[in-house]
Amino acid sequence: MIRTPAEFPERVLLAVTGLSPQVVTETLYGLAVQRNPPFVPTRVVLLTTVEGAERARLTLLSREPGWFRQLQDEYGLPSVAFEDSGIRILRSDGGQPLADIRTEADNLAAADQIAETIRSLTQAADTALHVSVAGGRKTLGFFAGYALSLFGREQDRLSHVLVSAPFESHPGFFYPTRTSRIIYTPPPDSRPLDTSQAEVTLAEIPFVRLRGLLPVRLCEQGGSFAAAVEAARGALEDRRLVIDLTRGCVRAGTAEFSLPAAELAYLAWFARRRREGREPLPCPSEGAPEPAYSRAYLREYEALGANLRESRTARALRHGMEKAFFLEKKSRLHAALRRRLGPLARHYEVQAFGRRPATRFGLGLAPEQVSLEEARKP
Repeated sequence: MIRTPAEFPERVLLAVTGLSPQVVTETLYGLAVQRNPPFVPTRVVLLTTVEGAERARLTLLSREPGWFRQLQDEYGLPSVAFEDSGIRILRSDGGQPLADIRTEADNLAAADQIAETIRSLTQAADTALHVSVAGGRKTLGFFAGYALSLFGREQDRLSHVLVSAPFESHPGFFYPTRTSRIIYTPPPDSRPLDTSQAEVTLAEIPFVRLRGLLPVRLCEQGGSFAAAVEAARGALEDRRLVIDLTRGCVRAGTAEFSLPAAELAYLAWFARRRREGREPLPCPSEGAPEPAYSRAYLREYEALGANLRESRTARALRHGMEKAFFLEKKSRLHAALRRRLGPLARHYEVQAFGRRPATRFGLGLAPEQVSLEEARKP
């Protein structure tokens, strides 16, 4: 059964703001008061500039006016963890706190920090993340939305908050109050406004989830925003498989990694057949080893520089390749590919074609997508 975001034990609201800390309370109001069922965050994380952080502390977290606490008290919301440590100031490439985002270098640094924050917040399986892009400069909102597209999972959401005029961008408005509260428009008009009459609309933004296209390493260890974008782009555009027999490594799309010799030889065996346009192979029958399979597999193994004389592999294949060996190596290869490529591994696995008992096995790539770089002869 698929859980809704509200059913996850850890629920994080991430907001990117500039000089309008009201975005936090407006979004919280939309999520926790208006939505049915409500999504009440267990904690709030705020990414902002130096000035934005100061405004957030003074208006949201101070004892007076303390608009964040006032919202919780007025609507009887459960406790939401939001304190000074939850306000994270964006920094330059040199580590200096950013007063504003104006240069290309500042934008790149901010993008990396936003992407890393969202990556880390989407690591725990029991966490649902809600990202608001309503505040801050437009580029920051773009980076936050794009980063969620790169790392977001099924339970994660993206939204923008809309506030009715003339309350929108009013420095004294933080959320629609239960009872009448009067604020005034800027001079010279100075028209009184009742905050209980304000309308706040939380607009959820659909987004494409690309996490499954990224290498596992990027999702687990992180990297720059540009690296994640390039990995996703490469995964969408590039399905090439290159087996470098000289170096004993594999290039699958934009990812390069090594494999154990036994699994690499197995992949090279099927890659060579696919490159040559040959048909998929049937699995060896139970109790009927295939000598031709052994010879082809061992040739690839030897091409990697392995010494097969009296080796366990050579002994296991001396009468031909058994069904158990064939299936075990396929399983081990797939496990190794999934550790390095995640869901993208399926494009490079040895696939089954046809129904039993006529099932055959081979790579699903086109011959022109496969190449082998042969080991150099001495």
